[in-house]
Amino acid sequence: MNTFQKFISAETTSNSVTHELLVRYHQHLRETAQASPATMRRRFVTLRSYYKWLEGEPEGIASPFIGLRLDLKIPQRLPRPVDRPTLTTLFKSTKHLIELNPEDHLLNRPASSEQITGLIVRLLVVTGMRIGEITHLRLMDVSGACSKIRVHGKGNRERTVYVANTRLLSDFRYYWEKRSRAEDPHAYLFLNARGDRLTEPAFRKRLRTISNSLLIAPYLTPHRFRHSAATLLIEEGVDIRIVQRLLGHASISTTEIYTKVSDNSLVAAIERADTLAQVDL
Repeated sequence: MNTFQKFISAETTSNSVTHELLVRYHQHLRETAQASPATMRRRFVTLRSYYKWLEGEPEGIASPFIGLRLDLKIPQRLPRPVDRPTLTTLFKSTKHLIELNPEDHLLNRPASSEQITGLIVRLLVVTGMRIGEITHLRLMDVSGACSKIRVHGKGNRERTVYVANTRLLSDFRYYWEKRSRAEDPHAYLFLNARGDRLTEPAFRKRLRTISNSLLIAPYLTPHRFRHSAATLLIEEGVDIRIVQRLLGHASISTTEIYTKVSDNSLVAAIERADTLAQVDL
């Protein structure tokens, strides 16, 4: 409202808000202020609600939005998963909790924050969990010899995700068993250095540090790993309804967006077919 009031003061001496003024404000936000589509939509929704409220007042006036049509659609942005080469580079830099060579690890050695970060990243890629979901996991949410995780998702909906990778399962079981021996089942699964729950901002900061050290740009974010989980599964031919269930999407249309960014399978199929080679002899 303050932004709109400043715009009115600069544009006119009248207190009257007309269709023309609203159109000029829309143009100002787009061209002068270079506001994002989401910001523009948010500001116009606020204005529309305000004038609708004024209409209901005893001395209310007709809303200037009546009969006005403005394009406030937010363009659909494609997800940006972490590509396979970047994932490979990342995982090479993050040590497992249990190394393949028995001489390379000591079971009584506490896991470092770098190892726990690597464990969380691998879980995000395999399960597609949101960062808020994984940081709020409790020890009692893990079952099935650590192969099943009960997730409390959006809208208070519960779902189950699975840890299928053998090596990740070994790391995860080792970590969970050590934590379970020392903590109450209601304790949070992942902690920070002070022994408190690992927060979402703290984990994002860890990823920013890793991105800088490995020269990864754009930098890594937790949600990009969720995008990677969906994209990798679709590229491997997993049914989209299973991916929907894994991610906890209420609508399959939300999951379908990943089919637009998953082009590895398409490229591989085209290369195998090589139709031009059949005619350009």
